[in-house]
Amino acid sequence: MIGRSRAVVLTGLTGHVIDVEAHVAPGLPSFTLVGLPDAALSEARDRVRAAVASSRLTWPARRVTVNLSPASLPKSGAGTDLAIALAVLAAAGEVPPEAVTGIHLGELGLDGRVRDVRGVLPAVAAAAASGAQSVVVPSDSAAEAALVPGIEVRAAATLAALLRAYGNGEAEELAGLPVPSARVVQAPGIEATSGPVPDLADVRGQAEARAALEVAAAGGHHMLMSGPPGVGKTMLATRLPGLLPDLSPAEAVEVTSVHSLSGGFDASGGLLVRPPFEAPHHSASAAAIVGGGAALARPGAISRAHGGVLFLDEAPEFPARVLQTLRQPLESGEVVLHRALGATRYPARFQLVMAANPCPCGKYYGREPTCTCSPHQRRTYAHRLSGPLLDRVDLQVEVTPVRAGLDEPGESTAVVAARVAQARDRARARLSGLGWSANAHVGGRWLREHTPSAACMDLWAALDRGVVSARGADRALRVAWTLADLAGVDAPSAAHVAQALALRTRDVP
Repeated sequence: MIGRSRAVVLTGLTGHVIDVEAHVAPGLPSFTLVGLPDAALSEARDRVRAAVASSRLTWPARRVTVNLSPASLPKSGAGTDLAIALAVLAAAGEVPPEAVTGIHLGELGLDGRVRDVRGVLPAVAAAAASGAQSVVVPSDSAAEAALVPGIEVRAAATLAALLRAYGNGEAEELAGLPVPSARVVQAPGIEATSGPVPDLADVRGQAEARAALEVAAAGGHHMLMSGPPGVGKTMLATRLPGLLPDLSPAEAVEVTSVHSLSGGFDASGGLLVRPPFEAPHHSASAAAIVGGGAALARPGAISRAHGGVLFLDEAPEFPARVLQTLRQPLESGEVVLHRALGATRYPARFQLVMAANPCPCGKYYGREPTCTCSPHQRRTYAHRLSGPLLDRVDLQVEVTPVRAGLDEPGESTAVVAARVAQARDRARARLSGLGWSANAHVGGRWLREHTPSAACMDLWAALDRGVVSARGADRALRVAWTLADLAGVDAPSAAHVAQALALRTRDVP
């Protein structure tokens, strides 16, 4: 006899609905699991058998074969435990076969509990996209699963409770465990799930750096701040997310899916609608930054920063290999991780903000620097940020010490965020239908065709002199359009292009 159920496996954020088929035949007792399972999934044989026994049901003392279809798709994780148990019990006649054909997600404990698994949100989204009407998830994951619209979410705390809901009255609970029936969970909706936002008014002085930060927020541009220790580089970077607008509903689902897969996401407040902020330590490995894993890779810091800000404090202290891995995601907005079992794609459309000192000791600044570093040490330190990486950074700002009497507080985050929102709205209206949502993402061909020729004379001259590369020229035009949006004009002028070039090269053309 054959029992069938369904589950969802993830490859990156892409969910695949799979068929779980169980065949019970005469022969020596055995349990064979086929269909390219990884090590964690292969161990489901022991977990499922123990969970069934703990639910006071009889495991079939025959030859049991479970197939995960399609067989060519690599499968990982323990989220298929529940579907495997139900398919086997249906094949053994312990539960009506037609009752368990839906989609079931969850890991089984040895005592029969249905435990939470990572990535429930993208898995349920894949189930909804496949046309499924309902899905069964662990009780601890129900609030997260209910964030997906258009599908009925049913929660189960134990295997026994779910079996009773499916019509098997013989399943029993362990003593002391709750006995809830599978219940329908309503979606809590989309809410802002952020704490207090650091205020830009806390930053004293630094008018030029604050203006550059506003430009970065308005256009989604990458930014490098260089200057001695203690001048406010980190304070400025941590205040950038507060200037950014809320994520769109589609962006919120994608960002929340990444954090669900990473673990630690609290679904009680709804989807994440505020841009995330990631600040890894400079000792982080390449796998921690871009993602990694032995079989199918997990998301790293750049994917958790998708839709928000990735801040690299003391950027020259990061290993060169880590910094170079950022180049491809900065261009494409996604990271592709190749492993033995296949390639995994994660979104990585983030704003990169880097902070650097002028030298290893940080004192090489001013008219009379007190730096003790040798010229070779200063050159080596500066060259740790390679030219190809810096060529992808739109804004490069020198942050100088605040002088006495010039430390008055500036505008608050709310005031600056209002101007940023207006500039973003202008850009969104102009780019509507073109596939871009911010100036930092606009293609070079469109920029060259729509920027007035008279405004680009200084830029073309800088390109001829080798001051900027062809990529740098396009990025300067993107900044010029952001400056025009902040000024409320329809197209950038020569002054906007010159200012964009100055912000990029840290020098006036």
